[in-house]
Amino acid sequence: MVKKAYGIKGELSVYAKTNINKRVFQALRIAVNDELQSIEEALPKALELLGANGRIAVISFHSLEDGIVKRAFKDFANRNMGKIITEKPIEATSEEIGLNSRSKPAKLRVFERN
Repeated sequence: MVKKAYGIKGELSVYAKTNINKRVFQALRIAVNDELQSIEEALPKALELLGANGRIAVISFHSLEDGIVKRAFKDFANRNMGKIITEKPIEATSEEIGLNSRSKPAKLRVFERN
């Protein structure tokens, strides 16, 4: 059924099947847990809890999450609520990925409240 939804004809390698299955189950998890909406709601609330010069650091693990965090931090900065500390996200080094392969997609962004 997944092959049909993707429009795949013919056989796939084990790697391709595994990659597709990971994405399908990730999408299901995100939808069932309403993860993206939760992030959108949590960021402004977290910022309200910070005192002056307090910082919020967010680690995202895929582009949808990272986009939400990036846009929220830009919105906060545009509304003079503070400043973005990390213009570009901090990503894992090759050495760190070698020690911990799960760190590969991680992106860290930091915002400081006025």
